[in-house]
Amino acid sequence: MLAASARMTGEVMEAVLARMAEAGLDALVLRPSPDLRYVAGHDASGFLVLVPGLPPGFASDAAEAAGLIPASVSRVGVDAQMRAHELFVLRVDADLVLASAVLDPLRMRKRPEEVAAIERAAAAADRVLSAAREPSWFGATEEGMARRLAAEAGGEARVSVVVAAGENTARPRHVPSGRVINPGDAVAVRVTARSGGYHAHASRAFVVAEPPEDFEALHAVLLSARDAATEAVRPGATAAEVDAAAWRVLDESGYGPYVTRATGQGVGLEPQEGPWLTAADRTVLAPGMTLTVEPGIQVPDLYGARVGDVVECTESGVRTMNHAPRTLHVLDP
Repeated sequence: MLAASARMTGEVMEAVLARMAEAGLDALVLRPSPDLRYVAGHDASGFLVLVPGLPPGFASDAAEAAGLIPASVSRVGVDAQMRAHELFVLRVDADLVLASAVLDPLRMRKRPEEVAAIERAAAAADRVLSAAREPSWFGATEEGMARRLAAEAGGEARVSVVVAAGENTARPRHVPSGRVINPGDAVAVRVTARSGGYHAHASRAFVVAEPPEDFEALHAVLLSARDAATEAVRPGATAAEVDAAAWRVLDESGYGPYVTRATGQGVGLEPQEGPWLTAADRTVLAPGMTLTVEPGIQVPDLYGARVGDVVECTESGVRTMNHAPRTLHVLDP
């Protein structure tokens, strides 16, 4: 058994133990996952077992973790990413609940050092998006431009870049392909950056030589929806209210049937985490929450676009972390 990491902060441990008490949990078992990284303060390969009143400890595997769980426990929180065979090895004779019920509310509100890491990731995404305005795109492929732009992040951040052109901009979850980029194409660029274990997203739209018919109008609507949603981020507002602010703009524009599923989501140790900017999420926003606000429109077989940034809910309202230009940029072929 490994000693618990000295990097576990007293603040985090105190908050986790308090949430465990509120939820009536006798123990918490975490495997390597974002939840474990949050509690331990670093990436770890072992299992962490927390039992109120006992020192926290790491185990090298699930079988060793089982030996750290008192036989008297009746309710145990387990990592949401726990594998089936690991659960069998734990052999816990108790009610099992997801640890996310305890940890999600804590992870949503970032500490200053977490916000700083997300801001560094956002800055890396900005560097990529700013670089996208410079090179010649005509004749390049989506794959080639995605690789070329990923090299522009600089610093210690790791980035992945999705480039979609023409009709591919209207395809959700598109993977850059060998599709050649031509004059008259709309181009979508979405950057995911990671720094210090924390993520940021940013999305922008471009056109090559000249915009497709009505694309400028679509982009203007997206900018208005993005601005409305961002302005709705404030302490006390709900995630659903932020989504509704974007939807009012999008629906009134006539693009309602082509709007992407969600206005955005939380971002942090995972590239997508709660709260979710959808009509169904009633999470109340609070200072320290970091969100990607990125409304999108996708018109099948024609084109689509997103304009998105990471924002922080602050005591006084909202702060935008991304600063790459949002205007529709015409790329010179």
